[in-house]
Amino acid sequence: MLNRKTSHFLGMRVQSELEHLSELRREAGKDRSSVHGSAARTRASVRTQWTTAAAATKADEGPGANLFPPPLPRPRICMWKYLDVHSMHQLEKTTNAEEMREVLAELLELGCPEQSLRDAITLDLLCHALIFCRQQGFSLEQTSAACALLQDLHKACIATPLGNVEECYRYFTSVLFCHGVRRPPFSIDLFKEQQLLALEDYVVNTYFRHFKLYKYVFTPQVRLDLSLTYMGLQPPKLWPESETGHVHVLRAYIKTQVNKELEQLQGLVEERLKASEERLSSKLTALEQPFQLPPGKGKSKTK
Repeated sequence: MLNRKTSHFLGMRVQSELEHLSELRREAGKDRSSVHGSAARTRASVRTQWTTAAAATKADEGPGANLFPPPLPRPRICMWKYLDVHSMHQLEKTTNAEEMREVLAELLELGCPEQSLRDAITLDLLCHALIFCRQQGFSLEQTSAACALLQDLHKACIATPLGNVEECYRYFTSVLFCHGVRRPPFSIDLFKEQQLLALEDYVVNTYFRHFKLYKYVFTPQVRLDLSLTYMGLQPPKLWPESETGHVHVLRAYIKTQVNKELEQLQGLVEERLKASEERLSSKLTALEQPFQLPPGKGKSKTK
């Protein structure tokens, strides 16, 4: 009898433990579902807040929000980038500059030159580049790469109203070497050495010579509007007459000091611009010098 009661008691205890364990599992499942639901709601709220913040940031951006020069893209192979094989065959059939401009405007989706000054300048830039490629006897692949190189250079120039001529020149030479050295997949030997030198001379003499003009036409004008606010000072009309004179003296002194600092800053900027122009002129002068091959080592020495 004792063993039977003991086993019955143990069975009832085990059953209660199992029921208690099942209840704990159900509660844990409910807690897990509530946790997942709260996590999902949190992710949704965070995503909503992020979308709202991004939309507000995009709406607050004005025409002068990006005053810092953006980073230039990495140099890459640009063959068939803007003008594919079909486009090059259409341009090859043109017989004069007017037909070439019309085909270019249709292929690049540019507006009418009579209505848009910027589109007219872009068409002239690319049309003269195509004429140069024909004079040099470039193939369709070389002509497409040369035009794409010039277009990427122009985009880098007009990406910011600030001066970036040296950065653009380094970017141009890097992209140029991507088409002169066989090192796939980073570069290909599309141009020969003399063709690279001719293309570099052409871009330097036609584009970099008028770099500031292109930037003036295609970028917005940057103007500095400086306003001073005196924190902690009350309007003069609320002050006693005895203290108004001191306020005017203080404002005149601050304005004089600010004007001196602005004059020094303007002089420093002008000096840097002048130094940058002198370096650019020296580089252009060095590039205009004729390329001379080094003397051969196999020549016989004179006795």
